[in-house]
Amino acid sequence: MVDSMRNPRCLRFLELAVAAVACLVLAGCAMWPFGNEPRAQDTADEVVRPDAPPEYDLLVAQEFEQRGQPLDALAAYERALEKDPDSAFLERKLAQALVRQNRLIDGLRHAERAHELDPDDMPTRLFLGQLYRLQRSPADAARVLLDDTGQPLGPSAAYLLYEIYMDSSRGEEALGIAEWVADREPESARTKIALAAAYDVMGRSEDSERVLREAIEMDPSDMSVYVALARSRRERGDAQGEMDVYREILDREPGHHAALLSLSDAQLKADDREGAIATLEEIERLYPDDLRSIVRLAFLNYEDRDYEVAAQRFERVVSQTPEETELVFFLGIAQRKSGQSDLARLTFERIPAESENYADARTQIAALYEREGKFAEALAEIEKANAASPSQELMLYSATLRAKSGDFDGAVERLQRMLAANPEDDELLYNLGVVYGEADRIDESIGFMQQAIEINPENANALNYIGYTWAEQGIHLDEAESLIARALHLRPEDGYIADSMGWVYYMRARPLVEDGQSVEAKQYLEQALEQLERAADLTGGDPVVSEHIGDTYLLLDDKQRALDRFEEALRLEPRFGEQPDLLRKLEDLRRELQ
Repeated sequence: MVDSMRNPRCLRFLELAVAAVACLVLAGCAMWPFGNEPRAQDTADEVVRPDAPPEYDLLVAQEFEQRGQPLDALAAYERALEKDPDSAFLERKLAQALVRQNRLIDGLRHAERAHELDPDDMPTRLFLGQLYRLQRSPADAARVLLDDTGQPLGPSAAYLLYEIYMDSSRGEEALGIAEWVADREPESARTKIALAAAYDVMGRSEDSERVLREAIEMDPSDMSVYVALARSRRERGDAQGEMDVYREILDREPGHHAALLSLSDAQLKADDREGAIATLEEIERLYPDDLRSIVRLAFLNYEDRDYEVAAQRFERVVSQTPEETELVFFLGIAQRKSGQSDLARLTFERIPAESENYADARTQIAALYEREGKFAEALAEIEKANAASPSQELMLYSATLRAKSGDFDGAVERLQRMLAANPEDDELLYNLGVVYGEADRIDESIGFMQQAIEINPENANALNYIGYTWAEQGIHLDEAESLIARALHLRPEDGYIADSMGWVYYMRARPLVEDGQSVEAKQYLEQALEQLERAADLTGGDPVVSEHIGDTYLLLDDKQRALDRFEEALRLEPRFGEQPDLLRKLEDLRRELQ
């Protein structure tokens, strides 16, 4: 309304538009866009009227935009401008339509033409300012947003130019604009926030704090100022100060949801896990429908190995969002980790074939079956996973399961066929070695592992396999330790390699204990415990590692600790194919310690 009164040409244009509509309606015209909807293929042709006034094409363009037909709208704007080439309004409308089609340069050209035709039109100036912001051209933006004296044309122009200067890290110029606005809007929290941000860019943190505190004194209930204060402290690395602001909000408004969320984020970034968990638990108590926070808690529980609690929280979320298959998958993992294998299998079964988590879910089911010694069932699941998401890794797992299920020749034939196509693939050689090892053909297994290392001296799996195999046999312990040390150097965070190193030290100690050399044996056993405890931490809990720790304590004659670890291994669902003596050792110790 204001623009029309100030711009006679725009007023005339709007009057003509109303008149055009009135003429069509009074004439009883049923032609689109005021009547029946045309067929899609006829739309563009039916609305082109060379003899109609430009106002008609404007209305057609707006109708096309409402219908989600931007290219047809663009064509209509162009027809309107051809009929009235000196219309600043049409130039701006066309410019806006072009920008919506990502034609920034063309849009800028028409916007500049609109500004040339009507230099006083504020919407055009603001639109141009936005375009120059996209172009990262502060000088051009200032040209259209400042008056002849270098002052902003108004608060809207000032805030836009301020943002442009802030985008360019031109703190001093941004501060000048913010001060200009502050002189005119001294009680505005928005202005105080803008001043503070400019001070922060200039490194004037004390001034930033001062103006934000002034804003809080003006209106202690305005949460936007507290948010700005927290952000200011965060951006200058004051994590504790940021958290103090959130606590200040909570002192004013206990249970403030956004403040609790922000506090938990800040605590996690500051590695205050205990504090973050307590805050998230408070959110969970006060806002039980905040599923995002419950999920975050579940992941924190999982990382802390509190798998049962993690599973409970995942279940709560999944019960309300069953379509979130990634969370369903993590629920299954947490259930498996907490020893609920049957429940985990049912959970993985809930993931549909069209989900991107399907192959991983079937692989997890396969691993559960394998642990139970149900190799045929495991193989069937891996075949499903590989059909959904083919990979060499799954094909190799399939070959291993094929061998375990009794089809040794079939497994070897498949791997040899793959190796013939890729004779330098050290991973194929490694997996052939594993298959031969599963068949107790140890010498041939070691031979394939050595071939893999010849091709790739950094194949940590092959290095570890040979070292651990020799350690298990109690032979070549010097070389076994050397190979495992190389593997551990390549993968220092691999808990299974750390376990192998611990087992080498254990096997070095055992004959010393038998020979009565307790001092030397104890040194090796202490080294073994150090590596094995680290392995337990890195793997997140593994039954074989727990049994190895129990064996080490047993050799140290610490029978209670040995029993504790054997029982831990049992809780972790042992792989009895690898741990045939676990139950016997457990029962023997239980009887002895009764």
